[in-house]
Amino acid sequence: MYLARYQAEGKTRYAIRESYPDDDMFRSRDLIDLGEDPGAFLRYPGGNAFYVHEAIEDQLRSLHVTYDMDELDEVFWAFVRPDIQKAQAYFRRRGASGANHPTDDPSENLNFHLFDRRRVHFLRFGQTDQGRIGMASPKLFKGLARKSRDEIEQHFMLSEQILKPHELKSYVFVIFDIQRHFSEHFARSMPQGLDQNAVDTLFVQDICRLNRDDRFWADLRLKNHLHEYLVRYLVTFFDNDYGRSGYLEDLLQSWMNSRRGFRFPERKPAVSFKEAGSIFGISEDEMRRLSKKELSRLFRRKAQEMHPDKGGDHDAFIHLADAYREIKNKKK
Repeated sequence: MYLARYQAEGKTRYAIRESYPDDDMFRSRDLIDLGEDPGAFLRYPGGNAFYVHEAIEDQLRSLHVTYDMDELDEVFWAFVRPDIQKAQAYFRRRGASGANHPTDDPSENLNFHLFDRRRVHFLRFGQTDQGRIGMASPKLFKGLARKSRDEIEQHFMLSEQILKPHELKSYVFVIFDIQRHFSEHFARSMPQGLDQNAVDTLFVQDICRLNRDDRFWADLRLKNHLHEYLVRYLVTFFDNDYGRSGYLEDLLQSWMNSRRGFRFPERKPAVSFKEAGSIFGISEDEMRRLSKKELSRLFRRKAQEMHPDKGGDHDAFIHLADAYREIKNKKK
């Protein structure tokens, strides 16, 4: 079992789901809808204890779901009162250290999609250079074993919360392996030194490619628009800049100075509010009045409408992303 978070009618809702084997893959199914606040199903009898309301156990039994209480507690753990979490943290760590993993078969872990392996590797080590990922221990990926695609994506949505703001764009650059398109020796370690116009174009191509990968989506059906599990990467990439590093900047500057013919990539002309309004399909005044949150919401909607996989023009999609980034930076 696992806790799934999803959007419905503009609100964040939660459900208990489970992954189950079906022939050669794992599928997911809804078990119990928890509404907008899973914490409403928790009870505190006193001291540092808590338990899940009996109604949840009754529903699981009626569905013939096999589980243990630790598994059920884990589903609701994020919504347990902070003081109870703090009091039980030590005992949870001790229990986790001796927990049995779902599989210890290295061959099963090696079959994981490379996109998943890149995500696990970056979240564990924070390295932009994954040239040695093929040598990583299979144990690193065992947490993804015997899970449906939906459960894996829910897992990453939660795991990615540890990323710091300056890591976000580099994370997307790495997990989509954009560096493979470039011959520059620093492509693996300093993506900010590459031609960003080319990087943007290649990222759109790669996210479209993953969107069409039936092996990756497995039990989830392919869609004719950008999958909701990929939208966050689109927004993260165009909504953030690479983290600044004095060491990296000095190293890049030294490399540039050693090559007299080096030139910075030509900068794109600034996008005006009028031009951005035309791209987004609203007036200049409306564009000026949008808050950052409203602009981000509009970008998400337009990005799905104009996505190349939905028949949109590739160049128009890039212009949309550029306009969004320019206007966002102009707003307070």
